[in-house]
Amino acid sequence: MAFPEPKPRGPELPRKLLKTLDCGQRAVRAVRFNVDGNYCLTCGSDKTLKLWSPLRGTLLRTYSGHGYEVLDAAGSFDNSSLCSGGGDKAVVLWDVASGQVVRKFRGHAGKVNTVQFNEEATVILSGSIDSTIRCWDCRSRRPEPIQTLDEAKDGISSVKVSDHEVLAGSVDGRVRRYDLRMGQLFSDYVGSPITCTCFSRDGQCTLVSSLDSTLRLLDKDTGELLGEYTGHKNREYKLDCCLSERDTHVVSCSEDGKVFFWDLVEGALALALPVGPSVVQSLAYHPTEPCLLTAMGGSIQCWREETYKAEDGTG
Repeated sequence: MAFPEPKPRGPELPRKLLKTLDCGQRAVRAVRFNVDGNYCLTCGSDKTLKLWSPLRGTLLRTYSGHGYEVLDAAGSFDNSSLCSGGGDKAVVLWDVASGQVVRKFRGHAGKVNTVQFNEEATVILSGSIDSTIRCWDCRSRRPEPIQTLDEAKDGISSVKVSDHEVLAGSVDGRVRRYDLRMGQLFSDYVGSPITCTCFSRDGQCTLVSSLDSTLRLLDKDTGELLGEYTGHKNREYKLDCCLSERDTHVVSCSEDGKVFFWDLVEGALALALPVGPSVVQSLAYHPTEPCLLTAMGGSIQCWREETYKAEDGTG
């Protein structure tokens, strides 16, 4: 008699606090994993950008060159470059190893909320409170952007990039998807100011968070509403949302000091993770493992699944 196959274990959620790092940057505005999840970046209200090994808790380098607080950052696919944007309206391209500014792009008329590299890290896309997305050529010396996307009627809060698409969320309540292969723009009206947008890992869906304390999962191609997720608090701040590493859960910051996890398919709340007493300002989810970074005040927290054992024996 054949025994039935054991049921595959469900995905584990990162509910165990491994480390808290005091970043020494005043308020941490954003925390971002690099492409492989081994390192992270923190954006400080003290004008610095810092590179960390979060599981070890070690600071690797500090990047200074912004004139005002840093609001977002991203790493290139090969870990050789960083880009950042901030309250000084500048977009900065950095050399990771030397810590030097390679280029400083100016042209936005207001603070830069969001920055992303394209897949080859040849172009930086920046979204600003000035309602535009600007595309900057990393390899050229020309000071002006190679393209400006100005369809939004209000500030750009979020930009994400796939191999042939740009996904943008705006305070005007619309999420716009630019299909660069087809040369087409698709727009979905959510109604409330959008704080964050992202693609699902499988590229089929988009997740949109807005200031009505609701996250919405949309079919990328049709715009059909696939799911709504509520229970968290997001009325005032630009807060991050994302999907877990296997697209099983929807994850969001909250203004009440927690991170919320919902089952993607059922929409039910799976976990409200208490982080601390104030707003969870930012989060980042590891690309392949159940590992979460959160930012609150001047610190970041590193969370892993309950069964996680650190290689050095701690945890």
